[in-house]
Amino acid sequence: MPVPSFLSDTIAVTATTVDLLAKAKMLAKQLELPVADIRAAGFGYLLVVSAERLELRPGGPKAGGPLYVDFIGGAMGYRRRHGGGRQQPLARAVGLKKGRNPSVIDATAGLGRDAFVLASLGCSVHMIERSPVIAALLADGLERAATEPEIAALIQQRLRLTVADSKEIFQTEHPEVIYLDPMYPHRSKSALVKKEMRCIRALVGDDPDAPALVLAALNSASARVVVKRPRLAPPVVDLPRAAMAILSKNSRYDIYLP
Repeated sequence: MPVPSFLSDTIAVTATTVDLLAKAKMLAKQLELPVADIRAAGFGYLLVVSAERLELRPGGPKAGGPLYVDFIGGAMGYRRRHGGGRQQPLARAVGLKKGRNPSVIDATAGLGRDAFVLASLGCSVHMIERSPVIAALLADGLERAATEPEIAALIQQRLRLTVADSKEIFQTEHPEVIYLDPMYPHRSKSALVKKEMRCIRALVGDDPDAPALVLAALNSASARVVVKRPRLAPPVVDLPRAAMAILSKNSRYDIYLP
């Protein structure tokens, strides 16, 4: 799937070495993006193929570090080992219980973190991401994680990725649970100026169709629809009150029963 046309002048694909240039050109052709030199100026972002990983590098002197997906170490490795298991709010919201591992569509997969947590707890998760650039980063993270012996089985058996509009997938797939984490309302506070959120919002924009996505999910899921929101934010859609809500420090999981 190519990127939206408005991004074609904003992002270019490049490689860190000549040996990786062929791989970069293949990715650029797939996404219908230009290929640029690693030192190229004039692009807001460079999608960089390196020997270690695929990463998105913002341009500009104060751009900060690259954005990439890592399921092996860092925050995700720590959360897999010490995240609280099935007692953490996400697991409770999805309905994980002893002996019950529901099938899940993560309809707004993003960088795949919540999907990875659910898979590590036993769920089979179909990740849907409509941004081709974000999906490319996610696919690269999954590919690297599938070579790590400790987590290879759960990556290969419990996680799959599709680049599509989730509403199209809902027409043919009917999982027990659909999980939605639409882009939060734009705020001027510092929480939203983090590098990661700046990059993602620049690539995917807001989610003005979030209400329609929730309604479509309710017609597809057999058990529940879970919508992640900022803790104090209003519901994403004007429906009868959610059947229940589970709170974490900064977030709220609204649970709707089809």
